[in-house]
Amino acid sequence: MKYFSTRGGDEELSFEEVVLAGLAPDGGLYIPTEVPTLPDNWEEDWSTLSYQDLAIAILSLFIASSELSNQELTELVYNTYAYPEKFRSPLVTPLVPLSDKTHILELFHGPTYAFKDLALQLVGNLFEFFLRRRNRQKAPGERTERLTVVGATSGDTGSAAIYGLRNKANISIFILFPRGRVSEIQEAQMTTVMDANVHNVKVAGTFDDCQDIVKTLFADKEFNEKHTLAAVNSINWARILVQIVYYFSAYFQLKKSLGGAINPDIQFVVPTGNFGDVLAGYYAKRMMLPMHKLGIATNANDILTRFWQTGRYAKIDPTSGVDGVKETLSPAMDITVSSNFERLLWYLAYQVTPVDDPRRRVTACKMVASWMAAVKKDGQMVVPDNVLRAAREDFIAAKVDDVQITETILQHFKASPSYIPDPHTAVGLHAAAAFARSNVK
Repeated sequence: MKYFSTRGGDEELSFEEVVLAGLAPDGGLYIPTEVPTLPDNWEEDWSTLSYQDLAIAILSLFIASSELSNQELTELVYNTYAYPEKFRSPLVTPLVPLSDKTHILELFHGPTYAFKDLALQLVGNLFEFFLRRRNRQKAPGERTERLTVVGATSGDTGSAAIYGLRNKANISIFILFPRGRVSEIQEAQMTTVMDANVHNVKVAGTFDDCQDIVKTLFADKEFNEKHTLAAVNSINWARILVQIVYYFSAYFQLKKSLGGAINPDIQFVVPTGNFGDVLAGYYAKRMMLPMHKLGIATNANDILTRFWQTGRYAKIDPTSGVDGVKETLSPAMDITVSSNFERLLWYLAYQVTPVDDPRRRVTACKMVASWMAAVKKDGQMVVPDNVLRAAREDFIAAKVDDVQITETILQHFKASPSYIPDPHTAVGLHAAAAFARSNVK
């Protein structure tokens, strides 16, 4: 399996190269040359696997054995998802029923209580493994390779990345976060880690300002080469890959609880900011995991919901005229641009490009590059009708405001059984209820 940039298309890199690189030199994001198909007997063979073994089975479809042997991958995965040393649930991501029709996939059982622990614990181990292997192969006296990890956070990415990389050999991590726009506990999680390789930078601005700084650093070829930058935000392909696993885990847990049959298909509804989590679900869907349309649940920062309504991807909502990020009760989703949306755009561009185009992949890359250039220059872009229709084949989207968030939290707290969702989960629950009513219609 090789990988290429959403804005390039010709150059292909190994898994190791894209994990260590993060962002492509042309500003694009790396995606696999193909989405692998599932083994013939996957549903039977995988149904009783532990989370760790399920992760090994899925990751091995995307990683060549010449890069990571089965033994190496197994050691990395088991070290990452160790119970109870690293994760507090033996299922890692347990599925909790709220009713006959609604379940919560709990992704908060890692070290920092953020869903991003699931990916960043493994990403940290991958960074360390690849660096150690490269340095072992060097001649005596040859310069040791190091990584400078740079990331932006609205709260949960930063603490999860720091806990995944703290005290790793030959790795330094710098996390940028917006002043006054992360929760006190998440700021404390980041700034109280005293390991010498951990550095926090408080930025006067929004999360998008932090993200822009990170992207500028990666786009500076000279700076990048001098400091060997690596990414932990979901622009890093490894983040997306690892998250695919828990969609399969949820499927098998639900199937078991229902006595072996799932009908109709599951509908996954995902609270969405940077689009990485729901994109992992899209890859699972493309791999043919049975599911209904993926539900995108946004807060008041609803660039994605507006795109699915109109086909216009615009930083500023023309109906409100509000410029910049709106502060909400779900701050980890407070963004104006969804970084991983570019990966989906490539698949949509490829889908509408004629199959007889001899350079179909490159043509799709050029379309994506032009769209992203328009977003950078004008703050918006509009896709053709056929692209919007393609997007609607696999996704639906809804916006949830702060009033609806608080109402949803109270509703589930008072329900039987009582459940206390955090504000981000409440965004997903409110949207899920709306989607369910629409599905009945």
